[in-house]
Amino acid sequence: MPLLRIRTEIEDRPGRLASLTAALARRGANILGLSVQLDADGVVDEFIVDVPRGGPDARALAEALGAAGGTRTAVLPARPRDLVDEPTRALALAARLRAEPDAVPEILGELLRADDARWDAPGGEEPDPRDLLVPVRGRPVRLRRAGLPFTATEAARADALVRAALPAVPRPSASRRIALRDGTQVVVRPVEPGDGDAVRALHERCSLDSRRMRYFSPKPYPPRRSFEGFCDPSRGLTLVAEGPDGSLLALAHLVLVRDPGAAEVAFLVEDAWQGRGLGRGLAELLLALARDRGLVEVRATALSENARMRRLLTSLGGRTRRTDDTAIVEIRLRLDGRPAEPGALAGWAGERRI
Repeated sequence: MPLLRIRTEIEDRPGRLASLTAALARRGANILGLSVQLDADGVVDEFIVDVPRGGPDARALAEALGAAGGTRTAVLPARPRDLVDEPTRALALAARLRAEPDAVPEILGELLRADDARWDAPGGEEPDPRDLLVPVRGRPVRLRRAGLPFTATEAARADALVRAALPAVPRPSASRRIALRDGTQVVVRPVEPGDGDAVRALHERCSLDSRRMRYFSPKPYPPRRSFEGFCDPSRGLTLVAEGPDGSLLALAHLVLVRDPGAAEVAFLVEDAWQGRGLGRGLAELLLALARDRGLVEVRATALSENARMRRLLTSLGGRTRRTDDTAIVEIRLRLDGRPAEPGALAGWAGERRI
């Protein structure tokens, strides 16, 4: 029976994946592998299937998936080695890369099943949106694959493999000092269970407008259950900024959402410390920590009038999108080194607020 690799984009709503699998089953395709990936415009489902001899061809399968809600469907031949467990394969390639550091292009090509993988010459070719450039110690590797564009998740896999096997810089630490524009030193560290009273005091010192920009309503402070969520590493990471007198000046959240490889960011900075570079320092640290954790994209929902938040994230490479609510925008920022594609989505599937 021929093996096929099928990739299709789908709206991330309950039952959509079931519709795709049912459509393949009706055509006699047996699903042997499934992965869910994130890309610029949403969720990408990838299947490895075998089909009976004389069964549906690539066009018929693409049409069946299109009728089930799939878009931009690609159907290509697959090989038995594509059925090797993906985490096991990546770990084996990482071990090989440690032993053969000069074989970076070859190993990255194997990781992402690229048709062509090579060092990019200084001032190399013109950028091609179909190519993937993976930075390796200041010199990129250019990957190319026909018929199957690289997803943001695949870019993150390549980046993580390089950093795991060829560490070039120290991993970012969640605890560090940040120098503000006026030279003030602020300590940034993960929140701790004993910070509850200090977090409450921070909220009480913030103006109604600052709290409204953060929570979309001027709530006085988060309830106990929300604070406990801040301290739960399974939900993500919350950082606090500690001033010279030991008081908490800001909160920065990296909250995992239900889309694969994505997280939401949110910030609250005490009014007296706004406009001094603290928000930017926290944002840059959160992005580095998100990338270190293998995330593909960070997102933020903000009131349309929140110009400070929009400027901050767009200055770091984010793209603003409309939502169903004209008073709310979404800002998405990719972590794979490629800019987010322009576009407008009517909301997104995930947790909107902490």
